[in-house]
Amino acid sequence: MRWAFVLALTAAYPLLILVGLGREVPPRQLALLLLVLGLLRLWAGGRGPVRVRGLAAAALALAAGSALLDHRLPLKLYPVLVNATLLGVFGASLLRGPPLVERLARLTEPDLPPQGVAYTRRVTQVWCGFFVVNGSLALATALWASERTWALYNGGIAYVAMGALMGGEWLLRQRLRARVGA
Repeated sequence: MRWAFVLALTAAYPLLILVGLGREVPPRQLALLLLVLGLLRLWAGGRGPVRVRGLAAAALALAAGSALLDHRLPLKLYPVLVNATLLGVFGASLLRGPPLVERLARLTEPDLPPQGVAYTRRVTQVWCGFFVVNGSLALATALWASERTWALYNGGIAYVAMGALMGGEWLLRQRLRARVGA
């Protein structure tokens, strides 16, 4: 339940920032939203993995930067931070193993065949590529685009792209399973 609220607030974050900036709310005051989000991540994560606490701490640092400088840019860097964190999680799982997608697959299929292991490794690599591209676009919109374009990309297009990748991978997996008769 706690994580659902944090995820919903994270998903709505670009729109909330856009509305705040459109109403000429000073960045120093909007930083409170990021502060709350960072504190909620700490609260929801409890004594969870270091990466959860690290993301929360980085969000708090961005909030502090925005509040101290009274500047918009730190507020707009939060989606970059989220993508970098996810890239770190997925990428580290490739190095240390097993890949994250394999771990998720084994929740429903503990006896994953070798071709399934190879497939999940490739899917984890694709997600790493996605986070590189998505994070780069989030950074580009934060640095050079209007607030409206930033919010459109980070609060809409990025989620559609993520959903398309998930849906496309699911369809491909169904075709591959049908082909091998699993």
